[in-house]
Amino acid sequence: MFPDLTRDDVFRIETRRLWLRWPTARDAEAVSRLAGDPAVARMTAPIPSPLPLHEAEDFVLRARAGNAVGDWLIMALCRRANPAQVLGIIGIEPRPEAEAPHLGYWLGRPAWGEGLMAEAASAMVEAYFAYANGRALASSVMLDNPASRRILERCGFVPAGPGAFFSVARGETVAADTFRLDRAGWLDRRGRAS
Repeated sequence: MFPDLTRDDVFRIETRRLWLRWPTARDAEAVSRLAGDPAVARMTAPIPSPLPLHEAEDFVLRARAGNAVGDWLIMALCRRANPAQVLGIIGIEPRPEAEAPHLGYWLGRPAWGEGLMAEAASAMVEAYFAYANGRALASSVMLDNPASRRILERCGFVPAGPGAFFSVARGETVAADTFRLDRAGWLDRRGRAS
Protein backbone atom coordinates (compact mmCIF):
# COMPACT_ATOMS: atom_id res chain seq x y z
CA MET A 1 0.00 0.00 0.00
CA PHE A 2 2.79 2.44 0.85
CA PRO A 3 5.71 3.16 -1.50
CA ASP A 4 9.44 2.53 -1.01
CA LEU A 5 9.84 6.09 0.27
CA THR A 6 8.10 5.20 3.54
CA ARG A 7 9.65 1.73 3.96
CA ASP A 8 12.91 2.81 5.58
CA ASP A 9 13.11 3.57 9.28
CA VAL A 10 14.79 6.92 8.58
CA PHE A 11 11.53 8.11 6.94
CA ARG A 12 9.76 10.84 8.86
CA ILE A 13 7.10 13.44 8.35
CA GLU A 14 7.73 16.90 9.77
CA THR A 15 5.02 19.38 10.66
CA ARG A 16 5.28 22.76 12.30
CA ARG A 17 5.56 21.23 15.79
CA LEU A 18 5.94 17.48 15.26
CA TRP A 19 8.07 14.70 13.91
CA LEU A 20 6.22 11.59 12.89
CA ARG A 21 8.74 8.76 12.79
CA TRP A 22 8.83 4.99 12.91
CA PRO A 23 8.39 3.66 16.46
CA THR A 24 11.52 2.11 17.95
CA ALA A 25 12.23 -0.39 20.73
CA ARG A 26 13.05 2.44 23.13
CA ASP A 27 9.48 3.75 22.69
CA ALA A 28 7.82 0.65 24.15
CA GLU A 29 7.87 1.84 27.76
CA ALA A 30 6.21 5.16 26.86
CA VAL A 31 3.67 3.39 24.65
CA SER A 32 2.84 1.03 27.51
CA ARG A 33 2.44 3.88 30.00
CA LEU A 34 0.64 6.43 27.79
CA ALA A 35 -1.63 4.13 25.76
CA GLY A 36 -2.41 1.99 28.80
CA ASP A 37 -3.77 5.01 30.67
CA PRO A 38 -7.49 4.22 31.19
CA ALA A 39 -8.52 7.62 29.80
CA VAL A 40 -6.65 6.88 26.55
CA ALA A 41 -7.26 3.14 26.17
CA ARG A 42 -11.02 3.40 26.66
CA MET A 43 -11.30 5.57 23.53
CA THR A 44 -9.69 2.86 21.36
CA ALA A 45 -10.75 -0.56 20.17
CA PRO A 46 -7.57 -2.65 20.60
CA ILE A 47 -5.72 -1.21 23.58
CA PRO A 48 -6.13 -2.78 27.04
CA SER A 49 -5.69 -0.88 30.27
CA PRO A 50 -3.16 -1.39 31.64
CA LEU A 51 -1.07 -2.16 28.55
CA PRO A 52 1.66 -4.60 29.57
CA LEU A 53 5.18 -3.72 28.48
CA HIS A 54 5.59 -6.96 26.50
CA GLU A 55 2.47 -6.10 24.46
CA ALA A 56 3.84 -2.62 23.73
CA GLU A 57 7.13 -4.22 22.65
CA ASP A 58 5.22 -6.61 20.36
CA PHE A 59 3.29 -3.66 18.92
CA VAL A 60 6.53 -1.84 18.06
CA LEU A 61 7.94 -4.94 16.34
CA ARG A 62 4.73 -5.49 14.33
CA ALA A 63 4.54 -1.80 13.39
CA ARG A 64 8.12 -1.80 12.12
CA ALA A 65 7.61 -5.05 10.16
CA GLY A 66 4.45 -3.75 8.46
CA ASN A 67 6.07 -0.40 7.71
CA ALA A 68 9.08 -2.16 6.16
CA VAL A 69 6.98 -4.07 3.64
CA GLY A 70 4.58 -1.19 2.98
CA ASP A 71 1.48 -2.93 4.34
CA TRP A 72 0.72 0.10 6.51
CA LEU A 73 2.33 3.20 7.95
CA ILE A 74 2.43 3.47 11.73
CA MET A 75 4.27 6.46 13.14
CA ALA A 76 5.23 7.73 16.59
CA LEU A 77 4.37 11.36 17.34
CA CYS A 78 7.15 13.41 18.89
CA ARG A 79 7.74 17.10 19.34
CA ARG A 80 10.35 18.44 16.94
CA ALA A 81 12.21 19.81 19.95
CA ASN A 82 12.35 16.32 21.52
CA PRO A 83 12.14 13.61 18.82
CA ALA A 84 13.07 10.82 21.25
CA GLN A 85 9.98 11.33 23.47
CA VAL A 86 6.82 9.65 22.16
CA LEU A 87 3.53 11.48 22.70
CA GLY A 88 1.25 9.11 20.81
CA ILE A 89 0.85 6.87 17.78
CA ILE A 90 -0.91 7.38 14.46
CA GLY A 91 -1.30 4.90 11.64
CA ILE A 92 -3.03 3.95 8.43
CA GLU A 93 -3.73 0.22 8.16
CA PRO A 94 -5.83 -1.96 5.88
CA ARG A 95 -8.84 -3.63 7.43
CA PRO A 96 -9.90 -6.93 5.84
CA GLU A 97 -13.60 -6.16 6.27
CA ALA A 98 -13.37 -2.58 4.96
CA GLU A 99 -13.07 -1.20 1.46
CA ALA A 100 -10.71 1.60 2.54
CA PRO A 101 -7.67 1.64 4.86
CA HIS A 102 -8.32 2.90 8.39
CA LEU A 103 -6.78 5.95 10.06
CA GLY A 104 -6.34 5.32 13.77
CA TYR A 105 -4.55 7.23 16.50
CA TRP A 106 -4.13 7.89 20.19
CA LEU A 107 -2.42 10.67 22.11
CA GLY A 108 -1.05 10.48 25.64
CA ARG A 109 -2.94 12.55 28.18
CA PRO A 110 -0.01 14.94 28.95
CA ALA A 111 -0.27 16.29 25.36
CA TRP A 112 -4.06 16.69 25.21
CA GLY A 113 -5.57 20.06 24.34
CA GLU A 114 -2.70 21.38 22.20
CA GLY A 115 -4.03 20.45 18.75
CA LEU A 116 -1.14 18.06 18.16
CA MET A 117 -3.23 15.13 16.98
CA ALA A 118 -5.07 17.28 14.44
CA GLU A 119 -1.68 18.37 13.12
CA ALA A 120 -0.45 14.77 12.96
CA ALA A 121 -3.65 13.45 11.37
CA SER A 122 -3.53 16.12 8.69
CA ALA A 123 0.07 15.14 7.88
CA MET A 124 -0.77 11.43 7.71
CA VAL A 125 -3.76 12.06 5.44
CA GLU A 126 -1.52 14.13 3.17
CA ALA A 127 1.12 11.36 3.12
CA TYR A 128 -1.45 8.70 2.28
CA PHE A 129 -3.01 10.53 -0.64
CA ALA A 130 0.21 12.12 -1.93
CA TYR A 131 2.78 9.31 -1.46
CA ALA A 132 0.61 6.19 -1.64
CA ASN A 133 -1.79 7.55 -4.28
CA GLY A 134 -4.62 6.47 -2.01
CA ARG A 135 -8.25 6.38 -3.16
CA ALA A 136 -10.06 6.64 0.18
CA LEU A 137 -9.55 6.54 3.94
CA ALA A 138 -11.94 5.47 6.67
CA SER A 139 -11.97 6.13 10.39
CA SER A 140 -14.37 5.84 13.30
CA VAL A 141 -14.94 7.45 16.67
CA MET A 142 -16.86 6.42 19.74
CA LEU A 143 -19.91 8.55 20.35
CA ASP A 144 -18.44 9.83 23.63
CA ASN A 145 -15.22 11.09 21.98
CA PRO A 146 -16.01 14.54 20.51
CA ALA A 147 -12.31 15.51 20.37
CA SER A 148 -11.57 12.71 17.93
CA ARG A 149 -14.62 13.64 15.86
CA ARG A 150 -13.33 17.22 15.55
CA ILE A 151 -9.93 15.94 14.37
CA LEU A 152 -11.52 13.93 11.57
CA GLU A 153 -13.77 16.78 10.54
CA ARG A 154 -10.78 19.18 10.40
CA CYS A 155 -9.04 16.72 8.08
CA GLY A 156 -12.03 16.69 5.72
CA PHE A 157 -13.61 13.37 6.71
CA VAL A 158 -17.37 13.20 6.29
CA PRO A 159 -19.84 11.05 8.24
CA ALA A 160 -20.44 7.64 6.67
CA GLY A 161 -22.99 6.22 9.09
CA PRO A 162 -23.30 4.52 12.45
CA GLY A 163 -21.03 1.74 13.54
CA ALA A 164 -19.82 -0.17 16.56
CA PHE A 165 -16.69 -1.96 17.69
CA PHE A 166 -15.45 -3.90 20.65
CA SER A 167 -13.30 -1.89 23.08
CA VAL A 168 -10.83 -4.10 24.92
CA ALA A 169 -10.35 -1.51 27.69
CA ARG A 170 -14.11 -1.15 28.23
CA GLY A 171 -14.81 -4.86 27.75
CA GLU A 172 -17.87 -4.16 25.63
CA THR A 173 -19.10 -3.22 22.19
CA VAL A 174 -19.33 0.54 21.88
CA ALA A 175 -21.47 2.65 19.54
CA ALA A 176 -19.45 4.70 17.07
CA ASP A 177 -19.75 6.92 14.05
CA THR A 178 -17.83 6.04 10.91
CA PHE A 179 -16.14 8.60 8.66
CA ARG A 180 -14.69 8.61 5.17
CA LEU A 181 -12.46 10.83 3.06
CA ASP A 182 -12.03 10.06 -0.64
CA ARG A 183 -9.40 11.35 -3.02
CA ALA A 184 -11.78 13.89 -4.60
CA GLY A 185 -12.56 15.36 -1.18
CA TRP A 186 -8.86 15.53 -0.32
CA LEU A 187 -8.03 17.24 -3.64
CA ASP A 188 -10.89 19.70 -3.14
CA ARG A 189 -9.60 20.63 0.34
CA ARG A 190 -6.06 21.00 -1.01
CA GLY A 191 -7.31 23.27 -3.78
CA ARG A 192 -9.12 25.49 -1.30
CA ALA A 193 -6.06 25.67 0.94
CA SER A 194 -3.78 26.89 -1.87
